[in-house]
Amino acid sequence: MTIAINNLVQTRIPTKYGEFVLHYFSNTQDDKEHVAFVFGDVKNKEAVPVRLHSECFTGDVFGSRRCDCGEQLDTALKMISEHGAGVLLYLRQEGRGIGLLKKMQAYNLQDEGMDTVDANIHLGHLPDEREYNIAALMLKDLHIKSIQLITNNPDKIEQLKSLGIAVTQRITIEVDSNSDNRSYLQTKVDKMDHKFKKL
Repeated sequence: MTIAINNLVQTRIPTKYGEFVLHYFSNTQDDKEHVAFVFGDVKNKEAVPVRLHSECFTGDVFGSRRCDCGEQLDTALKMISEHGAGVLLYLRQEGRGIGLLKKMQAYNLQDEGMDTVDANIHLGHLPDEREYNIAALMLKDLHIKSIQLITNNPDKIEQLKSLGIAVTQRITIEVDSNSDNRSYLQTKVDKMDHKFKKL
């Protein structure tokens, strides 16, 4: 099925890192509200810093220490602002695509001794069910020629490249680990090939 998107509304959002423009996209694949948070002039630019950030309600909103998502979100916005231009795509793919309910169930399994990958599999899901078709269409709609992807996850790069996005570089994004998320982050390295400089 061919997916279509529509950049319906844009509005300015002043933040502690400067003024961004929020782009609201509709799409024909799902009823979720995927958005682009754009800083500076990115149209027809090369090597634009881009972060694909999948929604994490517990981390982004409540500051959960079980993951590094909320801190990564804040760090990415700071990095984009300091560069002078860039984009953060906020994708509604909670729990690596399995949704909030299943993520909470996976958390309980992790408290019983499973790691994040085994918990997802136990619940009948893949370790990571995210797709980036809509993200690629959003980047094309913003007329970005090539990107530097802010990520520790090589799979994001490969998926975007397969969807026609020119990725010129990977930029590592790291925040300090803590006693609640250290094993979770280590599992991402050991089982999902994430690239960290330190843990």
